[in-house]
Parts: sequence; structure tokens; C-alpha cells
Amino acid sequence: MTILKHELRRGRNPLLIWGGVIAFLLAVCVFLFPEMKKQMGEINEVFSSMGSFTAAFGMDKLNFGSLEGYYAIECGNVLGLGGAFFAALCAAGMLCKEEKERTAEFLLTHPVSRTRVLTEKLAALLLQVTALNAAIYAVALGSMVLVGEEIPWRAFNLMHLAYFLLQLELACVCFGVSAFLRKGSAGVGLGIAALLYVTNLIANITESARFLKHLTPFGYCDGAEIVSDGSLNGGKLAVGLGFALLGLAAAYWYYPRKDICA
Repeated sequence: MTILKHELRRGRNPLLIWGGVIAFLLAVCVFLFPEMKKQMGEINEVFSSMGSFTAAFGMDKLNFGSLEGYYAIECGNVLGLGGAFFAALCAAGMLCKEEKERTAEFLLTHPVSRTRVLTEKLAALLLQVTALNAAIYAVALGSMVLVGEEIPWRAFNLMHLAYFLLQLELACVCFGVSAFLRKGSAGVGLGIAALLYVTNLIANITESARFLKHLTPFGYCDGAEIVSDGSLNGGKLAVGLGFALLGLAAAYWYYPRKDICA
């Protein structure tokens, strides 16, 4: 458990910073809702006439004047991008930072197998993602209570569950990628998260590219679909689970065989 505790201490500051920023932005969005609700007639009319931009963010399927519709669009983008970037950044550097920081010799000369190193680092990564989401959920819920709005429990819980699963999938995929890297992990992690986000926007805009929603975790985090359907898409979740398992399998296959530079 030494490696697990070390990784948790090492990632404490990034977790506090990312969690604090995302939670603050979510709280601000929720506190703005009562004021925005007074102008929803004009806002809905503006958004409905923005063509492809409206479709890209699912605003053609939602009532921006309801808390669940407003939360899905405004807070969903904050939580989706912020959480995805955090998970990708943490995971992409989890296995390669020992080589980058020249600490591999110290770590790997201890009487622990590389499989155990992998497992404890993965556990630390998943705990950080879970802690981030628990804190964000609590702040968002508390903000809704403070503004006195009726909480759309089903949509609220489903959206947070979807973004939690998105971050877990990205974390597992980037964890696998990290096993093949030696340095430069930040750009790779951000690039993967940004590419998957843009892929979902393209799928929303172009009917012929709709199949891409099954290849990106943002496909099952579409707030418009979650609110209108009242459930998560099982098929997209299954594909996401497959990608996550593939990432983990790649890490556990390659890292024990990797020629690590000390």
C-alpha cells in the first residue's frame, strides 16, 4: 500500500485545484439560474435559431428554462470537459513519470513486482477520480438547495453518473497509453480528451457521422439525450467499457515487459 499512499499524496494538490475550480464553476452556474430563468423566453428563441451550434450542444432538445435543461447544457459542459481533462492528465502521467523524473530506479529496485506497481497506481488513480466526483456532486447538490429550486433527481443523478463513467473510461484508456510513454504525457492526455469531445460535437452536427457517438465517451454523456430519455444508453456504455478494459489490458501486458530507463 506504500505506492498507493505515495501516489495519493503526490496527486493531492492537483485534485484540490481541479476539484475546487470545477466545483466553483458549477456552483456559479447554479446560482445564476434564478436570474437567467427570468429571461428564458428570449434566450430559448436565440438558441433555437443558431443552427448547427444549437444541434452541437443539444440545445434543440432541451428547455433551457428548466433546471434540468439548464444544468445539462451549462454545467454539463463544465463537468464534462473539466472532469475529462483531470482524469486524462492524471492517468497519462501515472506510469511514465517515473522515467521522466528519474525515479524509476529507486521504485523498481524495491521488492515489489511491476504488476503490484501497476495495481496500486491504478487504485490511486481511480480513488482520485472518485473523490473528485463525490466533491463535485455534493457542491452541485448543495447549490441547488441554496437557490431553492426543486431538484430534478433522476436527471441530476444520471448526468453525474454518466460523467463519472466518462472519467473512469478516459482514465483507463490514458493509463494504458501511459505505459508506452516516456515523457510528454500532459499533451497526450489533453489531446485524447479534446479529440473525443470534438468527435461528439461532429456526431451531433452531422447525421452521417452519428455512429461516432459510439466511439467517444461523451456520446453517452449527452445531457439532452439523458434528460429526454431518462436513462443512459446501454450500447454506448458497453463500447466504453470495452475501451476501458482494452486500456487496462495494454498496461498490464506491456509495462511488466517494458525496458524502463532509469
